[in-house]
Amino acid sequence: MLDLTRLEALVAFARTGSVSAAADELHYSQPTISHHLKRLEAETGAVLYRRVGRRLELTEDGRRLAERGEEILGLVSRAGVELASAVSLQTGHVRLAIFPSGVATLAPRIVTVMRERHPGLTVEVSEAEPPQAERLLLAGEVDLAVTFTYPREQTSAAITSEVLGEDPLFLVTPPARPDSDTGHTVGVHPPGSEPLGSRIAIGRLADFADDAWMAGCERCRGYLTATCEDAGFEPQVQFASDDYVAIQALIAVGHGVSMLPGLALSAHRHPDVTITPIDGAARTLRLLSLGRPPLPPALAATGEVVREVVASVAAGITPDAVAAD
Repeated sequence: MLDLTRLEALVAFARTGSVSAAADELHYSQPTISHHLKRLEAETGAVLYRRVGRRLELTEDGRRLAERGEEILGLVSRAGVELASAVSLQTGHVRLAIFPSGVATLAPRIVTVMRERHPGLTVEVSEAEPPQAERLLLAGEVDLAVTFTYPREQTSAAITSEVLGEDPLFLVTPPARPDSDTGHTVGVHPPGSEPLGSRIAIGRLADFADDAWMAGCERCRGYLTATCEDAGFEPQVQFASDDYVAIQALIAVGHGVSMLPGLALSAHRHPDVTITPIDGAARTLRLLSLGRPPLPPALAATGEVVREVVASVAAGITPDAVAAD
């Protein structure tokens, strides 16, 4: 049987990349971490690490055990929380991580419905981008996570992922403006692009190839770039920020264009930008948990509320609703 303390040392070593950093994280001495790693090798009979120069590196077997160990330690942590709160719907504490625009749009409804249905349960909401939320879940620091993925992205194999719905993406451009000479309304995009307010196919994003683009987080920027490349051009990203309020403020005064999800626009819509639905562009909303179902009662009840709230909010993300001032 694996010793959990030694497994914890291996996971910390894999996460931090060095014995000294693992020792600092776990508040052990370096010799103690080294001892645990050696004993774990002896217990498993596998070569878990090797020396490369003056430092240690995990072998493939070591990495596999560390990945599984992270899942095991997360489950042990969750079991302790469940026992401490008696895992009943009369009392308990559920830690829920949600991505930023979801905190602004989903969290208030989730907390309100939970308080109405299960007043004995306390829901603690923390903000975390999807990669961080996965790490928190695996480390046992949160119980559930609401995240999103873009096409071709996968969640960790150690996590149970449930699709909740889709969050459509919108092209965000400066407002149309009257031409001082003709009086006609013109936009900031080239002639021949889709009329403002109508749907636009991904291929027509090429109409904006010469515009400056605003990008969000690293993953969002990756999807933006891939989508524009599908349209036949590489976007000129001149501003990057996770702050969708700042991005819209810049666009409102004519500094570029961007692609933002419906939840972000539902949380904040600048009155001086134009939004256009992009056909086929969306991110997938997910509920993440650790371990196989069924979930403990408190987590199952929270998951049920999350599903209802996401379905209700997603149904309201329409061009007209998002465009409403």
